[in-house]
Amino acid sequence: MFDSGLNQEKQSRRMTRRVFLGAGGAALAGFTFLSMRRVPAVEASGAGKGTPGMVTIVNFSDDGKNLGKESVPKVVKTDAEWKQQLSGNAFNITRRADTEIAYTGSTWNEHGKGIFRCICCDTALFDSKTKFDSGTGWPSFWAPIAKENILEQVDGSFGMTRTEVKCRRCEAHLGHVFDDGPPPTGLRYCMNSASMRFVKA
Repeated sequence: MFDSGLNQEKQSRRMTRRVFLGAGGAALAGFTFLSMRRVPAVEASGAGKGTPGMVTIVNFSDDGKNLGKESVPKVVKTDAEWKQQLSGNAFNITRRADTEIAYTGSTWNEHGKGIFRCICCDTALFDSKTKFDSGTGWPSFWAPIAKENILEQVDGSFGMTRTEVKCRRCEAHLGHVFDDGPPPTGLRYCMNSASMRFVKA
């Protein structure tokens, strides 16, 4: 009986030691894995975000006159460069795909005549002629100024499938497009004010 008690105590110590060593090993492996994951992020922080290359856009004067198509280099910058150029809010929205709070943007209630240009690269995006009051608190348009000036791609974030809208030249996040807009397109380009600057005609 005394021997079996000793055996149980030894087994208990071995189990405790195994659990301790196993937990320590798992913690070390986890730390190593996380450390390895962080290194590329640090190394990549100085690299430009986006894919370099050429794109074709349509140029417009500030009064909305079509100046024709032009092949231009894409605008690719590092996060540090974008942060120097943009406000904190504009950076988070255009470079991190954030969304401004409804009714807080500078142009959701803008009714003047003019065009809306990308805050990052100045590409013409929307014309006041296609702007309408969607009742959402975000500037809404039934069409872009030129389809060539924007990119549309599937966005599966937040468990939903939506169509994200970006600037073609610099890949800035602008907002999303929905199929509940007015005639003639039936589309609602729901944009963030912080992604654009309004230029009065």
